[in-house]
Parts: sequence; structure tokens; C-alpha cells
Amino acid sequence: MSEISGYCDPAWDAVRAKFAENFAEGDLGASACVIHRDETVVDLWGGHRDVAATSLWERDTLVNVWSTTKMMAALCVLRLHDQGRLSVDDPVALHWPEFAAKGKEDVLVRHVLSHTAGVPGYDVPINEEEMYDTPLCVARLAGQAPWWKPGAASGYHSSTQGPLLGEIVRRVDGRSLGHYFRDEIAGPLGADFHIGTPDEAFSRVAEMRTDEIAVSVVAGDSVGARVSRGEPAHAAMVNTDRWRRFEQPASNGHGNARSVATIVSCLGREGAVNGHQIVSKATIERCFEVQADGVDQVLGLKAKFGIGFGLPSEGMPMGVNDRTLFWAGWGGSFAVVDVENQMTVVYVMNRMQDGTVGGARSANVIFAAHAAAAALRGD
Repeated sequence: MSEISGYCDPAWDAVRAKFAENFAEGDLGASACVIHRDETVVDLWGGHRDVAATSLWERDTLVNVWSTTKMMAALCVLRLHDQGRLSVDDPVALHWPEFAAKGKEDVLVRHVLSHTAGVPGYDVPINEEEMYDTPLCVARLAGQAPWWKPGAASGYHSSTQGPLLGEIVRRVDGRSLGHYFRDEIAGPLGADFHIGTPDEAFSRVAEMRTDEIAVSVVAGDSVGARVSRGEPAHAAMVNTDRWRRFEQPASNGHGNARSVATIVSCLGREGAVNGHQIVSKATIERCFEVQADGVDQVLGLKAKFGIGFGLPSEGMPMGVNDRTLFWAGWGGSFAVVDVENQMTVVYVMNRMQDGTVGGARSANVIFAAHAAAAALRGD
């Protein structure tokens, strides 16, 4: 059985037990972190960072967290909202005029943040070289018509949210989203999370195991089918230096549970971490404004989206109350912030299993943390 390292407050031993249970059931390498009322009560890691299981997962091991990265991208845009440099209610075209083409003049920034913009994929599929050409991707998305009335429903923008939010940030600030994130959020917090990982960190990046996931192109004209054939399979690229170096704000952030938790815990701490105000309390309240609630046209399950984050729903019941913000990554990573009870739970790993958003391993850790917090409250 894999050795578990790190710290766990005795009151949270159930989290450690579930984390260890994941390894007993075949997990490869992972880290988990819980921050409760400004205190880190769980900071664990274990297993191996390579598929051959020859190199131990260390305290500072990084891993691609896939779409959990979207929480970081959302915080960048929300911070710009707080800074008065944009509003989430602005039309995207106010900052990016070309985006108004073909009926997208009414797409708002909050629509992009909530997967309701109607641009979840590419009209003309892109290949791998084109995917790495961000200006080309941005121009393609700006030039196409929305696939449904913006704001009317959600259709998970699994990949396109990255270049869309990235271009909004670039137009408003001048920096790329990855650089804005580094300078304004990760850097001040001392959080080891990267959107565009520096070469000097590559030796710490865990190898992803991808052989258990199903990647398929779906036939037909449904939104999900069109998205499925719009891009090359990212899983084939994830272990390359080119992917790690690339800035894809929707899916290729690299960090660990500690760094993810440090950053997103601002949502449960009135916007501030270690004296650094990332976003305001008022902006956090806006995140709870429901933008979509129904069957997502891409995910195919019931989902509820606020501004920038998922909200608990029948399809994704990841909270114990409605005051919960979360999102997850392809293959298993997950981050949940119980704003009401000031608790953040994060699980990240390198053995990908089927599931676009989270999975059983992360749920084991998350609900053990919910139970421990409830016991401390006397619920």
C-alpha cells in the first residue's frame, strides 16, 4: 500500500482514511488538502508521480488538474471586475469588438463564465498545431455564430472557455491570463500553481496515466457531438513539454491540492488569503447568481452554474448546502468551497478515470471532509 505523507489534524482523520482507501483501491499518485476557517487541517500526498510507479509523489509534486483550472481563470476575470476594469455584465464585444460578429453582440462576460455563451466548440474542427495557435483559435471563435441563444442554456465550454476568457483578459489588461494570474493571484499568495508552467518546474510534474479514459468522437449534430469532433484529444498531449508550457486557461493548469486550496479558499474567506484581497465579498455573492439550471447540452446531466463556478444540483450534489462553489477536472480532480462553513476541499491525482467532472475518489475525500466539519459544528 502506498505511503501517505503530510499532516492531518486528528479531528479530520476520516479524510486521511478515505485518501488512503483510494490508494488501496489502486490510485497511482495524489494529494489532498482541506482548509477550514483559515487553518490548513489536511495536507496529504502519496503514491507515485510516474506511471511505472518508480518515483514517489513528493510534497511539491505538480499535476495537470484539467478543468479545475477554470476556477483560476474565473478568479482572474472576477478580480478584473472588482478592479473596475470590466463588469461581468459587460457585452464581451465591449472589450473585444470582433466578437460581436454573427449575432454574438449580446454575449455577456458572465455568459462565458457560466458556459451559456453558445460557443462551446469550433464550427470548423481544429488540428493539434492549430490548437496551440491561440490567436487563430480566438479569431475562429470570434468569427462564428452562437450555437444557441446566448444566456438561454448551458453547454459546457470544456475547452473554448480558455481562449475566450484569455482573450477577454488580454484585451482588458494587456497581459495573458496566465501572466495576470501569476502576478495578481498565485504570486502574492505564494501558491505553486501555473497556467503556462515554467520549464524549471517540469521535473516536478507528475506523469498522467490516461489509458483508462474513453475518448470518442460522437456522430450526429447535437451540441455534444459537434464539440467532440472539434479538437484533437488532449489526453495524447498531456505528458508533453509543449502542453505543460502552453497557456490553456480552461484545462492545463498545473499545481497540487495545497496550491489549489490556497487560491480558491479565498471564496470562503470573504475574498482574502493571508492578507491579500483577491476578490471582494460582494463579488463572491454574485457568483451565486444562477445563470443556468437544467440538463447541460454537452455534459448530458443536470447542472447548475453560477457566475464562474458550479453550484450544487441534482446532477452534481457536491455540497451540503446551497452556499457552495466548485468545479472539477477531467479524470478526477475536484475543488469544493463551502462558503457558509468556510471550508475548502481539494483532491488532485495523476490516474485519470472516466468522468468529465470529478469522480468517486474525489467524492470520497470531499464527503469525509463535510462529515468532519459537521461533527465539529455539532450538526
